[in-house]
Amino acid sequence: MRYRTLGGTGIKVSPYGLGALMFASSISGAEPEDSVRVIHKALDAGINLVDTADAYGDSEEIVGRALKGRRDDVVLATKVSRPVGDEPNHQGASRRWITTAVENSLRRLGTDHIDVYQIHRVDPSTDIEETLSVLTDLVRSGKVRAIGSSNTPASQIVEAQWVAERRGLHRFRTEQPAYSLLNRGIEREVLPALQHYGMGALVWGPLGQGLLTGRVRRNQENGLRRASLVRHLSDEQRVDTVERLVPVAEEAGLPLIHLAMAFTIAHPGVTSAILGARTMEHLDGLLAGLDVALDDDVLDRIDEIVPPGTDVGRLDQEYLPPALLEPDLRRRPRRDRAAA
Repeated sequence: MRYRTLGGTGIKVSPYGLGALMFASSISGAEPEDSVRVIHKALDAGINLVDTADAYGDSEEIVGRALKGRRDDVVLATKVSRPVGDEPNHQGASRRWITTAVENSLRRLGTDHIDVYQIHRVDPSTDIEETLSVLTDLVRSGKVRAIGSSNTPASQIVEAQWVAERRGLHRFRTEQPAYSLLNRGIEREVLPALQHYGMGALVWGPLGQGLLTGRVRRNQENGLRRASLVRHLSDEQRVDTVERLVPVAEEAGLPLIHLAMAFTIAHPGVTSAILGARTMEHLDGLLAGLDVALDDDVLDRIDEIVPPGTDVGRLDQEYLPPALLEPDLRRRPRRDRAAA
């Protein structure tokens, strides 16, 4: 395993990280004991980064159980800001909520510190200085080692860096964006911003939410295809693109899943790709491609199919700013429109 430095933190992490969303029994139905065994298998294989979140059901508790006796060997990352329950203040990036949420995560994880504490989603209702201030206090108290963001537009990545510098606060050291063969939009602005500020990129969704596993093909019906495609009008375009990528993988002598993973960690701005393995079989299949490196000819062919800096369709978990969600924020009052 060739470990990589996580931004400017000095922390060494594996090029594959283990995502813990699917270990939540309420989400995947997986038995906690089975999830613990998968985590142990990943650690034994050299993966040392485990990423979870307080909004992932009982995932933190299961991760904490799996890390007993092995905590010091693991770079443990979790996230805050997505809703936890129905209370309006049990979400967001305010000092009030983060101060409470971090204690809850520490208790569930069974640890006295979090290595990378990330803001799960941008919180437009909280000033970034407020958020960075409480995160700085957590670093200084020793409860958190480094702080990061997730799903953040490039403009707000830059703003957070400026605010941290002007106010003498700890700055975000990591960002967790979506990145895959089907979603290369972050190559346009986000990855260059991360590289400029020396931030580590922990990318999620490297398998395109299951479309790049090789199990979703044109004119083939299966549970994964039905579940994923009925939600999005753009998914057929994504499946068409997968069909064009399959021959590239075959000619390179690779399963599509290995082509997809190797692509994500080939970018110099990417530190680690988060795996969503739920079972031992899934994990074994991913680990088998850990040493795959793509040559320039293969990368050139991928560029022809999905041009750099572009996305094919849309992810169902992508960040949408308030102005895209709330019509009133992008429309003048009717009387002003009439006066114009």
